[in-house]
Amino acid sequence: MKKRLLLLLVLVVLASIAYWYARREQPVALRLHEVGRGDVELTVTNTRAGTIKACRRSALSMPGGGRVEALHVREGQEVAAGQLLLELWNDDREAMSAQAEAQLAAVTNRREQQCVEARNAEREAARVKTLHERGLAALDAADKASTRAQSAAFACRAAQDEQRIAAAALEMNRALLAQTHLHAPFAGIVAEINGEVGEYVTPSPPGIPTPPAVDLIDYSCLYVTAPIDEVDAGRLRRGLSARISLDAFRDRHFAGTLDRIAPYVLELEKQARTVDVDVLFTDPADRERLLVGYSADIDLLLETRRDVVRIPTEALMDNDTVWRLDPARGRIQRVAVKTGIRNWNFTEIVEGLAAGDRIVVSLDREGLGDGLLVTASDD
Repeated sequence: MKKRLLLLLVLVVLASIAYWYARREQPVALRLHEVGRGDVELTVTNTRAGTIKACRRSALSMPGGGRVEALHVREGQEVAAGQLLLELWNDDREAMSAQAEAQLAAVTNRREQQCVEARNAEREAARVKTLHERGLAALDAADKASTRAQSAAFACRAAQDEQRIAAAALEMNRALLAQTHLHAPFAGIVAEINGEVGEYVTPSPPGIPTPPAVDLIDYSCLYVTAPIDEVDAGRLRRGLSARISLDAFRDRHFAGTLDRIAPYVLELEKQARTVDVDVLFTDPADRERLLVGYSADIDLLLETRRDVVRIPTEALMDNDTVWRLDPARGRIQRVAVKTGIRNWNFTEIVEGLAAGDRIVVSLDREGLGDGLLVTASDD
């Protein structure tokens, strides 16, 4: 009998334990973050991806049409300012320039002849005039000598005018010849060449763009142009420091400086108006790794707070409250905080939290409420 009672008692105790275990409150696993100290930056970011551009990039075209006679460079080649890039067939213009040069030489010689004769005629007129004054020559002879001197002087001046006309004709022919040569206006890298030896190139008609003969890029100065929301444009000023990130280099950031703020607002979308800004790359070493056309994002640094209490911005709710863990009870409670500056990553906490506190960052979990029992799954 006693054994039955003891067995029954054991069964009751086991049933009670099983009931308690089944009904006990189960802790909820949440991702927690320990509040710490660090820097917080107030930034403005672009609304759409920006693009790397060169401060100087020229789509070089020929002023006139012609057949490509010689290509003196290749794509990807570095060139110096003034270097010859492309040459059209120009035998006719070289011949015209040579003819104009010979014509100038002939006119110059004729001018020298006319002017020498004019000086001789002037001296002869002066001599005859002196003889006339002494009574050794007739007045008629003196008048004729003076007339010849004046005529020779006019012929000298006419020859000088012809020389200037011939010199202008030579310059015109040299200019026409120069139109068959394409030179680099600045030092850079040849990005693209449109045309091969023997092909015919034509200039772009008005209003109809055609591919340039040579696309030249100066990589000594690069910048990012990107749109900024109009609500942030009023806080910007030239000279602000910037941080540039590129999809092509996800492991690093590049230093930059705000160089230009567009003086107008783009209305590409009526409800999303933007202002374009240009951010210069400030480290010359960076430009060696970059390519024009890369997509880029920018963070313009408006203000920086050093060594302040901060939390992940994702842990902050709309009404500036957070879920803080009570370590003694293992439960969370909602607390209000006073915030300072913030960005996408961190928010400065002025009041309400201290370094070492642990807060919930997995706000998407259902059932969050004051007094919820939790187990910590730290970052």
